[in-house]
Amino acid sequence: MQSALVDGLENMINETWGLVREELVKRIGRNNYVTWIEPLTLRTLDQGVARFEVPTSFFGDWVSCNFADHILSHLNISGLNVDRLEFSVGKVPRTSLKAPVEVAAVALKPKANTRVETDEMPGAPLDSRFTFDSFVVGKPNELAHAAARRVAEGGLVSFNPLFLYGGVGLGKTHLMHAIAHELRTRQPYLRVLYLSAEQFMYRFVQALRERQVMDFKEIFRSVDVLMVDDVQFIAGKGSTQEEFFHTFNALVDQNKQIVISADRAPGEIKDMEDRIKSRLQCGLVVDLHPTDYELRLGVLQQKVEFYRAQYKGLVIADGVLEFLAHRITTNVRVLEGALTRLFAFASLVGREISLELAQDCLADILRASDRKLTIEEIQRKVAEHYNIRLSDMIGPKRVRNIARPRQIAMYLAKQLTPRSLPEIGRRFGGRDHTTIMHGVRKIEELMATDSQMSDDLQMLRRQLQG
Repeated sequence: MQSALVDGLENMINETWGLVREELVKRIGRNNYVTWIEPLTLRTLDQGVARFEVPTSFFGDWVSCNFADHILSHLNISGLNVDRLEFSVGKVPRTSLKAPVEVAAVALKPKANTRVETDEMPGAPLDSRFTFDSFVVGKPNELAHAAARRVAEGGLVSFNPLFLYGGVGLGKTHLMHAIAHELRTRQPYLRVLYLSAEQFMYRFVQALRERQVMDFKEIFRSVDVLMVDDVQFIAGKGSTQEEFFHTFNALVDQNKQIVISADRAPGEIKDMEDRIKSRLQCGLVVDLHPTDYELRLGVLQQKVEFYRAQYKGLVIADGVLEFLAHRITTNVRVLEGALTRLFAFASLVGREISLELAQDCLADILRASDRKLTIEEIQRKVAEHYNIRLSDMIGPKRVRNIARPRQIAMYLAKQLTPRSLPEIGRRFGGRDHTTIMHGVRKIEELMATDSQMSDDLQMLRRQLQG
């Protein structure tokens, strides 16, 4: 009798968990579901506690922190009165299936003091949209794309690490995800670990707290490819930098590939230890430049094909995409967001996407993109970067440590503002337009031979246009 009751409860719980899983797919998306929910096994339900079997303790910690509220909610909606979830590594015997009790307070706590297995170490979920096929290649990002492709082929490369850097919305994370997707498709046996620098720090701190540092080291130093996004976030974090440094060295010594991204070049990351900066610069450092008109138009054209399938029958007039590519120059995310809003609005009001509709619907985005950069802003930013006084920049001094920043400011004023050479000359202490021409040409010549100069200009340009 007792055996029949247990079997009945077990079948009921299994059926309910199957229904809950179907709902979770809708709630968190197919990619997250396959990565984090599908491997879970509901083993027991006892006194309001649902106990799940997980591959590793880290896996349980991640699910507890990121998806436990969804799981708990759907379990209760389905009729299983659960007030707490627990995650355990390895088989949990099915001997404690009892009738569930009433719901108490919600308390989500990962199981502690469980040894982390090294045969599986899932990283952060990958976005299924971020593949090489969906990455639009143009002059500003062609080198970064080519380097990422080379790493994704999975063979030995001549550069390690690959360091990608650039401003917001230029495609760093897209390329990181694309590399991981491609590697997992081409060589599924490889242990590819992708995560953000913040997640690396969180897991290291958690390992310290739970006295599992050796497990942490074993896991991170046993992967075949380590990919860390936004590495600038560990700058200034002493113990995390220390562990990252040793992890980096251990993997390089084993000829394991490392891919890193940041919002600036290694040498520009404030509070990053010099020894780490040196390691990051020993491979291939690639800058994803701000988008140009052709690249922005290409992104829009690709996105339109997707929306035409989603919003069937919606018409977009000639010239609209070209208008957006000219006017919205901030970054790709803003550009894609503008197009998303435009298609949604046109669909709701049942109108063709005309130039007039785009101007009305995107008025706030267009106004923000129309912000005019002034010569004074450029002068202040350059003076601040080179630690000179603004009065010296526009003054008569011709010593090298002042003259060179002055010429850089002239060059940026010519590139980033619509002002004429005589107008720029007036803002630089009344200098003649030929002096401005000479300064601009000098910087153009130096950019071809002086890598530091080129890096400084790219950073200043990003800061001014950001």
